[in-house]
Amino acid sequence: MKPCLFQRTAWAVCALILAAGMVMPGRAAHQSVDVYLNGTPLSGDVASFIDDGTAYVPLAAFSRSMGGCEVAWDGTAARVTAKNLSLSAQPGAQWVEANGRVFYVPGSVRLVNGRTMIPARTAAAVYGAQVSWDNSTQTVHITGGGQMPQDGSSYYDTDTLYWLSRVISAESQGEPLLGQIAVGNVVLNRLDSPIFPNSLYDVIFQPGQFEPVENGTIYHDPYYLSVIAAKLCLEGAQVVGNCMYFFAPALSPGTWIVNNRTYYTTIGCHRFYL
Repeated sequence: MKPCLFQRTAWAVCALILAAGMVMPGRAAHQSVDVYLNGTPLSGDVASFIDDGTAYVPLAAFSRSMGGCEVAWDGTAARVTAKNLSLSAQPGAQWVEANGRVFYVPGSVRLVNGRTMIPARTAAAVYGAQVSWDNSTQTVHITGGGQMPQDGSSYYDTDTLYWLSRVISAESQGEPLLGQIAVGNVVLNRLDSPIFPNSLYDVIFQPGQFEPVENGTIYHDPYYLSVIAAKLCLEGAQVVGNCMYFFAPALSPGTWIVNNRTYYTTIGCHRFYL
């Protein structure tokens, strides 16, 4: 099986396909929710809410409740600075950056009445806290915290990030972020599987598997968003379950995959299979 190369000449074709098929889903009204931080109600001038199953909290109120921080708006993003913490959250982005690491935001960072809102689980992950849901009271509880994230320069293995970001970029540059995360998920799923090589380098360079290895584009500098996608994958972001195969129907019939593997989902121009 050879996953297709998302070649530069095909990006325009896939972009048109995406544009033609893109439908913005309807969004239900926000449902307000009470959030408790170590037993104390989290309060702010914008209430926490649940949207599409995700609880969002006001970043400023949450960070100040954690103590010892400054919160500012630089015109494009909210920034939180504290001892051993430098955090940036840009509305519309699907990640929050903290100390050079990136934390996944299902959906996106929101801006509500001038306040930056992020998922409670993302906020908790940044501060090393835990999140639980009390079904009896319909409340969110965040406990612990105060453990700032390790700096990205030491957290991410250099070689792993180098090769993972390059294969993501070569295979899916031009795809939406979720599509790039999905490609990274496939690579890491193969690494965890006993039927593929047991090192990331060997998974990527296994003969006959990834076209960028054969045509040399694996050595190109990765697209910025592909580096973000690689970091998100290494942080545990998972969007295609246990999939280990993918192809783009616009570029390849994917005959072997279709006949031998189980279809899982389509993201952007790629179809993913278990």
